[in-house]
Amino acid sequence: MSGFSEYSNYDGLALGELVNKGDVKPEELLDEAIARVDAVNPQINAITTKMYDLAREQIKKGLPEGPFKGVPYPIKDLALHIPGTVLTNGSRAYADYVSDHESILVSRYKSAGLVLFGKTNTPEFGLVTTTEPQLFGPCRNPWNLDHSTGGSSGGAGAAVAARICPMANASDGGGSIRIPASSNGVFGFKPTRARTPLAPDKFDSWNGFSISHAVTLSVRDNAALLDATDGPALGDMYQAPRKDRPFLDEVGRDPGNLKIAFSAVSASGTPVDPECVKAAEMAAELCAELGHDVEEARPTYDAASLMRSMLSFMAADIAWSFTLREEQLGRALEDDEIETITRRYVEMGRGQSLFEYTRAKYDFQRGVRDIAPFFEKYDVFIQPVLGTPPPKLGHIDMMSEDMTTFGERVGIHSPFTALYNMTGQPSMSVPLHWSKEGLPVGTMFTAKYGNDALLFRLAAQLEKARPWIGKTPPVCA
Repeated sequence: MSGFSEYSNYDGLALGELVNKGDVKPEELLDEAIARVDAVNPQINAITTKMYDLAREQIKKGLPEGPFKGVPYPIKDLALHIPGTVLTNGSRAYADYVSDHESILVSRYKSAGLVLFGKTNTPEFGLVTTTEPQLFGPCRNPWNLDHSTGGSSGGAGAAVAARICPMANASDGGGSIRIPASSNGVFGFKPTRARTPLAPDKFDSWNGFSISHAVTLSVRDNAALLDATDGPALGDMYQAPRKDRPFLDEVGRDPGNLKIAFSAVSASGTPVDPECVKAAEMAAELCAELGHDVEEARPTYDAASLMRSMLSFMAADIAWSFTLREEQLGRALEDDEIETITRRYVEMGRGQSLFEYTRAKYDFQRGVRDIAPFFEKYDVFIQPVLGTPPPKLGHIDMMSEDMTTFGERVGIHSPFTALYNMTGQPSMSVPLHWSKEGLPVGTMFTAKYGNDALLFRLAAQLEKARPWIGKTPPVCA
């Protein structure tokens, strides 16, 4: 069967509408997505696992009448289980691990009508702000193949930017939705903590910092997808505040006159590239033009203390994951099965005491409370997503023996995003600026805990004022 050549003219909701009306068959959309993988994936290495037979079987069994019926959708190769498929977590240690059950979020994707046709490239256990795993090799930026796609959802960002698909699953534990959205010139939304479930395998991840959602071309796809996946799973320990109405209904709704703060200053004191500063300043100017009250301001908090706490939680979580793998294998993992920096995290996690972990927890809680009053004064906070435009591949190296240099490079690259994983606030990357070298530079907008709806209203307003969907990279299907 031939594909659907007009595929790129539609976002996910529009494609789903065509299928629901009978104007296009799901098989045509899948064939088109596969053809696009064949066309561009050899250059960008975004799709690392092909699930075409599984996708065809999903269609053959019959798709529900969901809003995204028949829309091809790749899953990030991290944490989410699809029975009978390899779940590598971007790691050689998990290269042959096959899932025997289905994650609740995957079930919700299927109920929305999405056709799961592949898995996207991710760094080992999502630990870094670039996607260059030893297992699969680097994911390359479709805007410039020598540059990073960001991480850890780099494959998802590249797949959407290159128009393999209009939307892709992504997850964010320290910026991993917003960073690749910024780096690839697409829209990325990190929901409020616990808005989407991690069941049945976890209540939370990285002490509640990590959450799954998506990168998309359009704002409305992102909102509708969150409607389809929002809500706790049975037995979850906590949940996000309930929404007043469907998030899709917020798209196009007047956000009102917002009080907005902006700052391009890194709380850790690292330098911020002029292009990233320019992106934030231009976004602030645009918001002022749209009638919002904008002023320069930023919260005061101990950034170093919060980052130490985050590293403690991450290290403990990663150490447990690899300990679990060793128990499954019945042996210790060899050095060539774990990347060098990951090994350091594992050692850190196994080496810290319960007292040190508890101290990190209380330092973290105090820091989060220091930030909360700022968002009582301001509706939205504008910042750069990143401290630099997408760096060249190899600049941030998970195989480095120099942990100090590695940490400094990550800190300079991404000094902004992780804060809102700690606070659990909704935060988004909006593609409003491209550097003079032609690389995307996203702007981050963050709202009060639980106020995802406000960000969707603002995002739709920005999308209408400065449309980005027509911007396509040099490597594009």
